[in-house]
Amino acid sequence: MKSSNRSITLRAQAGFTMIELIVVIVILGILAATALPKFIDLRSDATQSALDGVAGNLGSAMSVNYAGCAAAQNDSTKPNCVKVQDCTDGAKLLQGVTGSPFVLGNTTYTITAGTALTASGNGTTAQCDVTTTVGSTPKTSHFTGIGAGQ
Repeated sequence: MKSSNRSITLRAQAGFTMIELIVVIVILGILAATALPKFIDLRSDATQSALDGVAGNLGSAMSVNYAGCAAAQNDSTKPNCVKVQDCTDGAKLLQGVTGSPFVLGNTTYTITAGTALTASGNGTTAQCDVTTTVGSTPKTSHFTGIGAGQ
């Protein structure tokens, strides 16, 4: 019996096949198509959350200012009191802000109110709005303004 010394040569795989590459590209496309709308929605939610934070800060600042004015009621110099006659005056109570509209970061905020805070003097409250625009869509958040320093 004669033995055959045939050698079988195996080729080492040098890369990916075209099918494998197409499958990976399709999977990445599906993932991108489902994830992209989520990221776009997050921008709108983040903007509304930032707006709500500004409104909360304005309401808190006006409350603290009113408390400072009430504490300094008998002090003619009123060192802890800023005169607040309407909602837009609340912007003066925030650090680094001088009036309405004002810019924080890259966003412009505008404060509006339906009624003045001076109708009954100190402690008069009114519903105030702070508004910003994202693209062409305006967003609004509400806070309670408190008149002080009258």
